[in-house]
Amino acid sequence: MTPMLEAAEVTRTPRRTGPPTWLVVALTCAGQFLVVLDISVVNVALPSMRTGLGLGEQGLQWVVNAYAIAFAGFMLLGGRAGDLYGRKRMFLVGLGLFTLASAAGGLAQDGWQLLVARAVQGLGAAVLAPSTLTILTASVPEGAARARAIGTWTAVGAGGGAAGGLVGGLLVETLSWRWVLLINVPVGAVVLCAAAWFLTESRAGDGRRLDLPGALLVTAGLGTLAYGISQTEAAGWTAPATLLPLLAGPALLGAFLAVEARTASPLMPLGLLRVRSVSSANVSMFLCGSAMFCMWFFMTLYAQNVLGYTPLEAGLALVPSSLAVILGSKLAPRLMRPVGPRNVAVLGTLVAVAGFAWQSTMTADGSYATSVLFPGILMMLGAGLAGTPLASLATSGTAPEEAGLVSGLVNTSRTMGGSLGLAVLSTLAASESAGSATARSLTEGYALAFRVGAGVLAAGVVLMWVWLPRRAAQVP
Repeated sequence: MTPMLEAAEVTRTPRRTGPPTWLVVALTCAGQFLVVLDISVVNVALPSMRTGLGLGEQGLQWVVNAYAIAFAGFMLLGGRAGDLYGRKRMFLVGLGLFTLASAAGGLAQDGWQLLVARAVQGLGAAVLAPSTLTILTASVPEGAARARAIGTWTAVGAGGGAAGGLVGGLLVETLSWRWVLLINVPVGAVVLCAAAWFLTESRAGDGRRLDLPGALLVTAGLGTLAYGISQTEAAGWTAPATLLPLLAGPALLGAFLAVEARTASPLMPLGLLRVRSVSSANVSMFLCGSAMFCMWFFMTLYAQNVLGYTPLEAGLALVPSSLAVILGSKLAPRLMRPVGPRNVAVLGTLVAVAGFAWQSTMTADGSYATSVLFPGILMMLGAGLAGTPLASLATSGTAPEEAGLVSGLVNTSRTMGGSLGLAVLSTLAASESAGSATARSLTEGYALAFRVGAGVLAAGVVLMWVWLPRRAAQVP
């Protein structure tokens, strides 16, 4: 009997050991890739969706906005839920919701079904995204190894956004618009099964309950603000449909902060914002996201509307930029140890400024090399170099029980920065074009967007140099 018990104990021991680091990185990066890919992949499928489901302009806008608003609104809630109820559990819940909603959207027969599916996709993404970074940082100790892991996570996330146009164009041209969503189902199912089997659970809730009033206020505030931003392109900045949510969103967030200051177990301890590495890195990420997120949008429009590329050709044209952001993300950890994360973030942002400034000289008859290839490589090389140290700084120096919340804050800063930047720069570009659809007018509008983006990033360089800590903070 004793030998049998000993044998059983031996067979159970491997199950209690954690998975290898490379597998944790692979699974979390796969989840992050799906989340970011779905922000941009549907853009090239919108005309086909209009034909297939009879959607109008407003409906097409909501195909994008339903996902973005739910994603931004529930991000902090998803991050805190991971801390309280388990990071692996929230990873599985978020990925499961995302996968099921992708199937529902791909099989939708009416426009409203597609919009509901996109909103549920956004909710699943909001639960999933913070868990990807939290599981990764919990599995890899601080130092060079974690910096490399975060570099891979950043590269895959940026690559997902970059690959959206290429993947979407390829699927639409070879299959149908439905596969832009259905492709998530087999990939999500494989990652879901692997994560359920291999990932280990971690949490730091200590029996605390979720701060429901705070959760409702921050979700309503972020969602309302995201809705107001989404209305700027269709209704304009001065329309009531835009102004009311743009004012109500910050008011709700102010109420959230007031509630958090008086709650015994707050959703977001306000003392967290006093941690220099957290606050400075998130503000820097917001500024960088507001410019860099727009690069793919305007470059795709310029390639198709001015240079006459097909959606697939436009996606292929941006492949070198996609590779550049991966290179920058993998190069950053090697530079962070000798020169420090602050200096690498500043260097990367300066490289991106040079790329944006070059891109702002685009012309209606520009060549691929000088109007797309080289400036695109500079912009995305800089984005990769800056993103890794900012994410590393933002997640350093905080207690383990706040890891999920901080990860949600990182994703929220980047997403809200990208949404606001796209709204502002799109308005400026449209104003500069003055309603004209000629190649020259469109080019002037896109060039203005890149000039303003270069200015925003230049301001970000100053802020990073003054405010970011020289080194990542240590957990007290």
